[in-house]
Amino acid sequence: MLRRRPRRTRALVLAGLAAIAVAGCGSSQADYGASVAQVGVVAAIYPAVWAVAQIATGAWSDTIGRKPLIVAGMLLQAAALATLHPSLRISCGLYLLPLRHPVLVARQLADIERLAPGRLTFGVGIGGEDRHEVAICGVDPATRGARMDESLTVLRPLLSGQPVTFHGRFFDLDDALIAPPAPGIPLIVGGRSDAAIRRAGRYGDGWLGIWNSPRRFAAAVEMTAEEASRAGRPGPPGRHAMQVWCGLADSREAARACLAPAMEAFYQLPFERFERYCPYGTADDVAGFLAPYVAAGCTEFNLIPQVPAPDQAVAGVAAVRDLLASTRAPSA
Repeated sequence: MLRRRPRRTRALVLAGLAAIAVAGCGSSQADYGASVAQVGVVAAIYPAVWAVAQIATGAWSDTIGRKPLIVAGMLLQAAALATLHPSLRISCGLYLLPLRHPVLVARQLADIERLAPGRLTFGVGIGGEDRHEVAICGVDPATRGARMDESLTVLRPLLSGQPVTFHGRFFDLDDALIAPPAPGIPLIVGGRSDAAIRRAGRYGDGWLGIWNSPRRFAAAVEMTAEEASRAGRPGPPGRHAMQVWCGLADSREAARACLAPAMEAFYQLPFERFERYCPYGTADDVAGFLAPYVAAGCTEFNLIPQVPAPDQAVAGVAAVRDLLASTRAPSA
């Protein structure tokens, strides 16, 4: 029997803190293997810490195409991570769902859930600026949003074990059935646009943001609740997260020296384009930057830490987690 996750409350998140993911940044196969091995250590020391399902350079995104990354498929990595430690929670984000068939995705998710009951969270998105990686999969980039809506319409009932009949623009199903089912997997919808936020309200258990101010984050939380109400859902989504690149070191200068080159190498853009959204400094500096997001409704952080030495990432993120755990929600 698959375990359903208990409903989380804001107080519980602040007391035990939101899950914080550690993403490694190795650029070789050897670095990749070392990062995977480190996840087992992370889980053993900090069972509440999430591991992102990709752990290579730029591996927080589901990448297909021209980027020279050592990255296995996201769900393949999730399955591998599920075997490393019996309590390690696994977050996939963001999976480019419009590039896949939802029945096959549901089948894979159900299989991973059997390996790691109650430990998988599935985050989806339509992709970023690189339209090439969409086109080479045979998908018109202009249809990504519509494909995502159809996929999410059928994915949750498929995971619940219901026979699904659906006739849409992109998918045509008659009595599709996934058995055994996996009804407890949270679905998180990511993206910066209003369309993505509204999609999270209609279909998701929460929203994953990036490059947002606390004010924008609070507005997004409100928008998901309004959209959920319009869609006739019984309640608003409650698992809202932020994906944050950060630099951790003994000083702001040293932390920036770690963070800026890594982001410029990945995005091929000047660091100044991202700097206002990317905290760097000591653990106190980073936690202080993140605290307003907690007040705005963020329940989970996926940190992508850049540090002077790889073995400092776990300790640095754990320090941020502990500092945020002491944060108290403002009085109503």
